[in-house]
Amino acid sequence: MIKKLLLLVCVLAVLVAGIGWMGYRAQQEKMQAQLPIDAPFELHVEKGTWYPRFVDQLVELSLVEDPLWLKIEARLNPSITHIKAGEYRVEPGMTLRSLLERVVKGDTVSHQFTLVEGMTFRELHERLLADDRLKHQTTDLSEQQILERLGIEHKAAEGLFLAETYQFERGASDLSVLKRAHEDLNAVLEAEWAERKPKLPYQSPYEALIMASIIEKETGVPSERNEIAGVFVRRLEKGMRLQTDPTVIYGMGDRYQGNITRADLKRHTPWNTYTIDGLPPTPIALVGREAIEAALHPAEGKALYFVARGDGSHQFSNTLREHNNAVRRYQLNRRADYRSSPNE
Repeated sequence: MIKKLLLLVCVLAVLVAGIGWMGYRAQQEKMQAQLPIDAPFELHVEKGTWYPRFVDQLVELSLVEDPLWLKIEARLNPSITHIKAGEYRVEPGMTLRSLLERVVKGDTVSHQFTLVEGMTFRELHERLLADDRLKHQTTDLSEQQILERLGIEHKAAEGLFLAETYQFERGASDLSVLKRAHEDLNAVLEAEWAERKPKLPYQSPYEALIMASIIEKETGVPSERNEIAGVFVRRLEKGMRLQTDPTVIYGMGDRYQGNITRADLKRHTPWNTYTIDGLPPTPIALVGREAIEAALHPAEGKALYFVARGDGSHQFSNTLREHNNAVRRYQLNRRADYRSSPNE
């Protein structure tokens, strides 16, 4: 009788083990099966989402038919319940397990926001507010309030953010992008200032930044940056006014409609370098590393003037007579396909 009972227990144990093994195999097959999608999409996991809610979300998206397998997986592998909020790329060919691993690792989608050289702070702010991937914390803030939130002591935000491409996750704030761009600008400016050419006519890194912004707006061909910087530095050293049109345009603000007149050149604004001596009070645009480098490493030479040729490049002149001849050639008799930059 005891032998029969032992035999029955053994048979039952084998059956249970067999059923368990079959269940485990089925579980593994479900977790390794490819997701039923034909095109990639982004999956948003909100902050505070717990594993059971995440499972429900997968069911709602028809990525999973029966949540039982995910519940079993959580028992077998508790670490998969430690999901992280964010935006995740779900692609054809992915398995349920690979998706879970991605969400547990926090391997989120990375977005990009580019601060373009020559852009004004006003244009930058408008672009930030128009980007629905960002959390907008500056919507109702004035320029000065934005600076205060960022801990920046300058009175104007113009030029205080490095023109570069920044990576961010969906839901990051516009203030966080500005903060990183300002920190990067300070790092580049500090490094370039430390390696600057001796005896430049700047009293501070901020003055070098102002010059860099003018160079940025004047440059159509990148290889000319240092040469343009050389002209402006020599003019400052000789006590000559910079007389650069981008500063006039900046000072005009909304009055600028695509053209500047003689009257505009004579109308005083704090930025009009036809009427003021030295540098304007603030930068006039965002700059990249190259413009800062040019401002602090101007090219040697004798040129004091330059004029646009109409193909994006400039004609540089050492004397006023040469410059006037170049103006007649390139400006008074403009070519039919005249353009101020090579990309227009």
